[in-house]
Amino acid sequence: MNAAFIVLSILSAGQPADVKITVASKAFTESVILGEIVKQAGEHAGFRIDHKEQLGGTGAVFRNLENGSIDIYPDYTGTIVKDILKDDSLKDLASIRKALAKLGLRMSEPLGFDNSYEIGMQEDVAKRLGIRKISDLKQHPRLAFGFANEFLDRRDGWPGLKQAYGLPHNNVRGMEHAIAYRALGTSAIDGMVVYGTDANIKQYNIRVLEDDLDYFPTYDAVLLYRGDLELRAPRMIQVIKQLEGRLSGDEMIELNGQVDIEETSPQRTAHNWLKSDLGIITTVSESSLFSRVFKATREHLLMVIVSLSAAIAVAVPLGVFSARKPTAGQFVLAIAEIVQTIPGLALLVLLLGPLEFLGLQTVGPLPAIIALFLYSLLPVIRNTHAGISGIPSSVRDSATALGLPGWARLQRIELPLASPLILAGIKTTAVINVGYATLGGLVGAGGYGQTILAGLYRSSVPKMLEGAIPAAVLALIVKWAFEWSERFFVPKGLRLKSTN
Repeated sequence: MNAAFIVLSILSAGQPADVKITVASKAFTESVILGEIVKQAGEHAGFRIDHKEQLGGTGAVFRNLENGSIDIYPDYTGTIVKDILKDDSLKDLASIRKALAKLGLRMSEPLGFDNSYEIGMQEDVAKRLGIRKISDLKQHPRLAFGFANEFLDRRDGWPGLKQAYGLPHNNVRGMEHAIAYRALGTSAIDGMVVYGTDANIKQYNIRVLEDDLDYFPTYDAVLLYRGDLELRAPRMIQVIKQLEGRLSGDEMIELNGQVDIEETSPQRTAHNWLKSDLGIITTVSESSLFSRVFKATREHLLMVIVSLSAAIAVAVPLGVFSARKPTAGQFVLAIAEIVQTIPGLALLVLLLGPLEFLGLQTVGPLPAIIALFLYSLLPVIRNTHAGISGIPSSVRDSATALGLPGWARLQRIELPLASPLILAGIKTTAVINVGYATLGGLVGAGGYGQTILAGLYRSSVPKMLEGAIPAAVLALIVKWAFEWSERFFVPKGLRLKSTN
């Protein structure tokens, strides 16, 4: 009886209805398309699939795969060897799989195309200078380059390339990949890194330079997934195998062009390819502009309201404490000021380690909410401290003479007198919070940030405005809401008079 129950449990463990699978993609068009193909193919097999789009760079996405926050994502063999495992001795797929297995991870067979790094220049500039190979660049040390920030730091990126070819160039800037294309088109830079399946190579008339020293390794597209998926969802492994070897380089260029140039959604692009190449018919609902903005607003407001409420609850008492205990208060203010100086992306990355240690989610709204909470502390603490400290000593002495205990003095005199400054600090924080909440797009929390990033990576101004304009409007609404709320929280005689 027990043996039969165990067998039945094993057979039912991978049933699609019981398993939720999280697919992720990196922050560029091709990765999003591949992630969407996996998502729709998995849904066709009956699984509940959540696609975390544009989750960040290689390090961030791979870390989330290791800690179990995601289950599958597309990557490239060259990236796995050079940037993830950092082991140049891994020369074939078998050795890469063996190294990944030690981390509890698995790798599919190649999907069918190689997306190697390449160096590109405007065709007319390269022709005029007689540059055809990367080694030709040595004769032109004054050329300016714009590389994706990740490429500047990768082992298989600019540092190694510069050393291998003995390149003398120092005018090298870090910039977003989509912006680099525009800079190249306007001659603001002379060269950039491109990807082999990038549709923009043809669009911008770019000459790809020959890698005459064979510096760049092969970047076969593969799917990385967690080993426990083989037990949790064996049918999903069959879905992955169904995709192996099915996408050629020319097909991938075409798919990238549909999204980046023709501005077809990645969802529709994946749907069309699955239907035409694999005969898989999926359901794609094309959301309207209103529904997209509504969804992004809901996600954005969640991060703002939760983080701001928590910050007010913590910062006001800290401000009161800082005013009453000046020595300790300077320490509190100093800590809050230090946090405020940390760049948003760096703060998110710093938070991932503690969240992993505590077993909490590193994908979704939680990291963004914590970062926003920390950013929101300083203005409220500082204004509360200033408001309480600015109360004349004669008023305090009068309250003490009347026999008011400390709590009653704070509640009835100090907080009401300080309320204009406290509310001004909260209002400032709220407006800043709305802007900073776009960081949520970097960790799969959605909101306006994800829309803005999608527009940036696709060089689509309308898509960027779809996120930027509602964010600006929301900031104004929040500002007006706090100004209106002043009548409820600030005594009438202390309200600031509006002027023409």
